[in-house]
Amino acid sequence: MTTQLDFARVPFAADLAGYGDRPAVLTDNSTLTYRDLARRVDALALRLGTQRRLVALAAANDVDSLVAYLAALVGGHPLILLPEDKPAALESLVAAYDPDVVLRSAGGETVFEERRPGTRHELHPDLALLLSTSGSTGSPKLVRLSAANLQANAESIAEYLSIGPADRAATTLPMSYCYGLSVINSHLLRGAGLVLTNLSVVDPCFWELFRTGGATSFAAVPYTFELLERVGFAEMTLPGLRYVTQAGGRLAPERVQGYAELGRRKGWELFVMYGQTEATARMAYLPPALAAEHPGAIGIPVPGGAFRIEPVPGLEHGELVYTGPNVMLGYAETPEDLGTGRTVHELRTGDLARRHPAGVYEVVGRRSRFVKIVGLRVDLGQVERILADLGVQSASAGTDQGLVVAVEGSHDTRLLSKVLAQGIGLPRTALELHAVEHLPRLATGKVDYPAVLALSTPAPSDLPPSGAGPDGPGTDGSGTDSVRRIFRDTLERTDIGDGDTFVSLGGDSLSYVATSVRLEQLLGHLPPDWHVRPVRDLEQRPGTKPAGAMRRFFAPIETSIVLRAVAIVLIVGTHAGLVKWPGMAHVLMAVAGYNFARFQLSGERLPRFKRQLTSVARVALPSMTFIGAACLITDRYTLANVLLLNSVVGPEAVTTQWHFWFIEVLVYILLGMTALLAIPWADRAERRFPLLFPLALTGLALLSRYDIVDPGIPHPSPTLWLFVLGWAIARTRTVVQRCAVSVLAILTVPGCFFGDTNRELTLVAGILLLTWLPTLSVPGGLQRLTVLLASASLYAYLVHWLVYPLLAATSPGLAVAASLAAGIAYWALCTRAMGLLSRGHRRSFRGRLRRAKAHSS
Repeated sequence: MTTQLDFARVPFAADLAGYGDRPAVLTDNSTLTYRDLARRVDALALRLGTQRRLVALAAANDVDSLVAYLAALVGGHPLILLPEDKPAALESLVAAYDPDVVLRSAGGETVFEERRPGTRHELHPDLALLLSTSGSTGSPKLVRLSAANLQANAESIAEYLSIGPADRAATTLPMSYCYGLSVINSHLLRGAGLVLTNLSVVDPCFWELFRTGGATSFAAVPYTFELLERVGFAEMTLPGLRYVTQAGGRLAPERVQGYAELGRRKGWELFVMYGQTEATARMAYLPPALAAEHPGAIGIPVPGGAFRIEPVPGLEHGELVYTGPNVMLGYAETPEDLGTGRTVHELRTGDLARRHPAGVYEVVGRRSRFVKIVGLRVDLGQVERILADLGVQSASAGTDQGLVVAVEGSHDTRLLSKVLAQGIGLPRTALELHAVEHLPRLATGKVDYPAVLALSTPAPSDLPPSGAGPDGPGTDGSGTDSVRRIFRDTLERTDIGDGDTFVSLGGDSLSYVATSVRLEQLLGHLPPDWHVRPVRDLEQRPGTKPAGAMRRFFAPIETSIVLRAVAIVLIVGTHAGLVKWPGMAHVLMAVAGYNFARFQLSGERLPRFKRQLTSVARVALPSMTFIGAACLITDRYTLANVLLLNSVVGPEAVTTQWHFWFIEVLVYILLGMTALLAIPWADRAERRFPLLFPLALTGLALLSRYDIVDPGIPHPSPTLWLFVLGWAIARTRTVVQRCAVSVLAILTVPGCFFGDTNRELTLVAGILLLTWLPTLSVPGGLQRLTVLLASASLYAYLVHWLVYPLLAATSPGLAVAASLAAGIAYWALCTRAMGLLSRGHRRSFRGRLRRAKAHSS
């Protein structure tokens, strides 16, 4: 066992207080000085104790994770650093290494799980940090880094980037990834600032924080540049930006030249870099002045490092070998390895390279990226280059049995397969090409090659059993497991089991849009009840994407999604004076009932009740927040609007206070249905008579529709009839049932709008489309826009009341576009906020559960 005196210090972590009141960490709502940061670090280091212990940290890009990371370094506690959003990886490594302490960031505080007061491990004095090289799979193979490794790499990076106290780096990469962590280390070393965020570069809030936080740099992997192009980075005004760094994989030379030229025009520099976790982070950088002339090079060694090229028998180019003070101690695969000293003195990178006459190094291939198929040696990198020359982005993997290639986009895979087979000399039968919407990637943005390999379709006898790995069968993001990845992304959940369904995981109409479209792109045609099918069933569905010209030019999208997208455009367009097409809000009420039946009426009564209340909150909270803000900045609304009570206590005359009637009535109906179904006899009746129950409710609601009964609520109350009619539509299963519901709609809609025939025809058409057509085909180029508008429809309805009046007189078209864009922005903000709240709640609950179990044992 070791004590506090038996370890090498990490100076940049121990000397934080020396920078006094300089800003160290800036977030969207606070600034932490170096003195404050040091105080928090010292407090947690004291809590960790003076005896060295093995610590595991599930880290996010937040202050608590940063404090925990630094406290472990200051206290000399070897730290296993993992991403906070991959609980399976954490559980796997906790089981493999049995850490003494597990730390997590949750809800603004550090969850401190002390598994024993001392340690049972032999910890080498030099050991400071343990990082995975396999993304977030939980592989027990870890890189052992010393305090000297961390300090040396931070110093060399700070030197060639000329980092000073005035610099501030935005955290675009996870701190659990060595590249992202090196940004933190090098800036803390020089007393510079960190603009700490988990936001993506595609989020407008990221760039707002970037500007307000005074950021001067950000780090990027190749995939980041694809995202930058989507958000119009080239046109952004970022006066504080001093440089952009790139690593994490090869960036295409033309992109290097393009961004280097963009930086020259805009006044910032591009640093292309090269590194591996085994070298702490970085081994080479390309001076910005050489980027235009040598865009394919990795550059020169970082200060203190050196390269040599060692010949490889049978290959034209040799292997790149690196030496320097940042080379790891070695690997760890068991707890016993933690007591081992240095076993590695130079790093064999596995990359094939050459040295250019100008003195820069170029990586030309990967030594391990070769497979031997039918006696032929195949360079997987060359496969990707052949396709790149054809304008096709791809990723290739393979075994001795064959080659598997994922190509991004809707390309003709048969034609590409023929070209590729001729180019590399392989028989066509040894090639598998799969068209995917996006190449599978790890959280770091790197291509997930195991996921590419798993696209290969094995014979039934070769299928792995259910639950073959920590997350189920397959590899994360590939084949069968891509279903789980989609659910993780859209539902913000990580605890996904074989028997879970979209509904049981908390899915509702707000998350259904993105989930259904991505699943259909992955699996082909989805069954109507996919949202209540277990994950295992969806994973076993074969891909059945329709082929042919129609598939290329038109994309099938579920009818309810198309109706939501079209409705919000017509609603905003009507209000702004661009078009005149009333009635779509009432169509949306029927769609709301349709989705209520699909997403809120499965499972046991108590979980269903909780899910229904959550769904109400997801409508009410964003609405009340926005209306509250609108009430403060305008005189159009009252407290009754903010509390969603205008339909009950507001004026009967239709004024601006009635703008949000749809939201109010929807919340009333959802609460009423939730209360009704909480009654045991109503719950039993709904389960026993799934179609008759909503039809009976429709009959009761028609009493209000025809003014036979006056519920005492102003005019929107008849929309209850449309909601429960939509519910009934979702329960129809046969042609006879659909005919009955259709006849009901055709008989009851006329007259509901006092002779407004166009409005009534719109409502009947929407209901019939929802009843009879499960999907509608939209032009392929409009698919993403349709999904985006449908996802943000509720939020666009809210914000358009404030946006369109500002522009309608100038240009109704501009007013509509601005209203929809503002709605999408508010949807993105609320989605992220709700995801963070949901994850925080689940982590807090799991923490309480673990503590309760520990206490009981």
